[in-house]
Amino acid sequence: MEIGPEGKQIYPAEEIDRHEGQIIEEVKAASIESIPDPDAWLEEPQRNILLTSVDAIINWARRSSLWPAACFPACCAAEIMAIEGPRFDLSRFGMEILRASPRQADLMITAGTLTWKMAPAVRRIYNQMPEPKWVIAMGACGISGGIFRSSYNVVPGYNKIVPVDVYVPGCPPRPEALIYGIQLLQKKIAKAHAVPDLPKFKMPKIPRL
Repeated sequence: MEIGPEGKQIYPAEEIDRHEGQIIEEVKAASIESIPDPDAWLEEPQRNILLTSVDAIINWARRSSLWPAACFPACCAAEIMAIEGPRFDLSRFGMEILRASPRQADLMITAGTLTWKMAPAVRRIYNQMPEPKWVIAMGACGISGGIFRSSYNVVPGYNKIVPVDVYVPGCPPRPEALIYGIQLLQKKIAKAHAVPDLPKFKMPKIPRL
């Protein structure tokens, strides 16, 4: 409702009511018949049936929502910070959430030198992660101990304490290398058997008459 410079209404109330009433009557006249439901997609079943396996569906969900655990004891963690940024955008792979609790994670990215004093804590984090879970050894120190391999207090590779699925070499690896390692892990997950094989039952023999 517009007000003129003198504080009076520009349009009289009767005219406004008449205009609104005309709009309402037009809507009522055009709304006699019900609008049909948008169910045209039901008429084409060949476009709405997908034949696949349970393994493929479960593995697709697993590889598309990897949640890493925060287990970065040394310098390679700087590269992980880089892929979390907008330039490399780790969220494209559904794994932008770094979980502070290992009980909510399924991927451990072990970045950096690991000492024997820190090894029990890393193994404890791995044991607390629910199944299924995977490990990426990032950097030369995570793979073999790196330049500190000959030191008495350095673990010569994370595979000495936890099973490793993918190795990403470098000192430190570039963010592109880590993303490539993540893609390799996703391919590995896609080929896994998510559903266990059912036990084979022996049918009882039918006695002969």
